[in-house]
Amino acid sequence: MNSATDQPITDAPIHVALIIGSNREGRFGPVVAEWLLSRIRERDDMEVDVVDAADVRLPTALSYSPSAEVTGELAKVTPKLADADAFVVLTPEYNHSFPAPLKNLIDWHYTEWRAKPVAFVSYGGLSGGLRAVEHLRQVFAELHAVTVRDTVSFHNAGAHFDDEGRHRDPAAPEAAAKGMLGQLVWWGRTLKEAKEVRPYAG
Repeated sequence: MNSATDQPITDAPIHVALIIGSNREGRFGPVVAEWLLSRIRERDDMEVDVVDAADVRLPTALSYSPSAEVTGELAKVTPKLADADAFVVLTPEYNHSFPAPLKNLIDWHYTEWRAKPVAFVSYGGLSGGLRAVEHLRQVFAELHAVTVRDTVSFHNAGAHFDDEGRHRDPAAPEAAAKGMLGQLVWWGRTLKEAKEVRPYAG
């Protein structure tokens, strides 16, 4: 029981926003995203919305009084971020870090991230995008988000998926995804329940 409200703690699904962080021409992100979505949809403890950086046009000049055009672009993504209990950020690695459109999407928001967990799925060459993930951990710490320990990374990603988007040797990435998503659900439920008792004021 939740002692503050005398309401039972439930195992209701958490609401997850999957953020596809690249809008680059010819990007590989949608392939990885579909692979991950198929794993998420097999679970009964998560519901998912997709936020794709390629579907929103936000200026790099931030504003406290955005124009009507910018407000319209924000309307495509902000409600999904605000409604989410947790996030999965899918990122490639560009020049040892993460893409500018992803940083821009993050920076246009603040309260939407606070006291929520973030998991990472990355892809790239030899590093598998892990250097981008390490930079993102610092960014989300500043935004009062909690990053989960485990990640899923695809090294030399293009070589591991066939033309239908199927992973050629799925056992290891599927195990990694299961562990990461399990951590995300735990943190998502725990933080959601905690905020119902005591709003985050950090």
